[in-house]
Amino acid sequence: MKPAIAPETLQALQKIDTCTVANAIETFNVRLRNEGYADSSIRCMTNCDSPVVGHAVTARIRCSSPPVTGGTFVDRTDWWDHILTIPGPRIVVIEDVDEAPGAGAFLGEVHACILHGLGCVAAITNGSVRDLPAINQGSFKLFANHVSVSHAYVHVVEFGTPVKIGGLEVRPGDLLHADCHGVLSVPHEIADRIPAAAAQITERERKVFELCRAGEVTVDKLRNAVRGVFD
Repeated sequence: MKPAIAPETLQALQKIDTCTVANAIETFNVRLRNEGYADSSIRCMTNCDSPVVGHAVTARIRCSSPPVTGGTFVDRTDWWDHILTIPGPRIVVIEDVDEAPGAGAFLGEVHACILHGLGCVAAITNGSVRDLPAINQGSFKLFANHVSVSHAYVHVVEFGTPVKIGGLEVRPGDLLHADCHGVLSVPHEIADRIPAAAAQITERERKVFELCRAGEVTVDKLRNAVRGVFD
């Protein structure tokens, strides 16, 4: 597992929207530009007024049929011990491995409260969530593909292994950044350099905005202003 990110880096990243973080990552050429983020099937289901940043805690669940033993997530509280082995802040990433994900919701008001108590700031799943109005009253955020009225036969089948959510592969300890735009994986090796790169991008964009709002736009001025913005 990768080492934890320094608290000051996490704090700086939380002040930047996910789109700008994605733009900043591109400047380092550490991966292809169509990699490293979940697709649009994963969206924020709760209050997304600010980004969340944290180290990934992974698990796999099934909902459509009963487990071999036991009946609910309460029968597998051993994965709570695993959560505490991942440095905080934590973002839980749960892959629903049913053939048709979303038959039941693992994440609802009770489990969101439990996860928040265990130092988690958000949860991400390709499955279902529920109890959205109640969860919206707190700071815990949910990202998902479905909503469901029931938890069905939801149960944990595995934890602490790589998972895949919306096309994004996530490993335990990966650094994730998410807001109303979606979910992004931040490479550890450049995490501490992202805030400075983001600031440079924001400054270049500011010049374009100011030019357009000034009311004296010409094509030549625009060409000069956008240099470096879309590179």
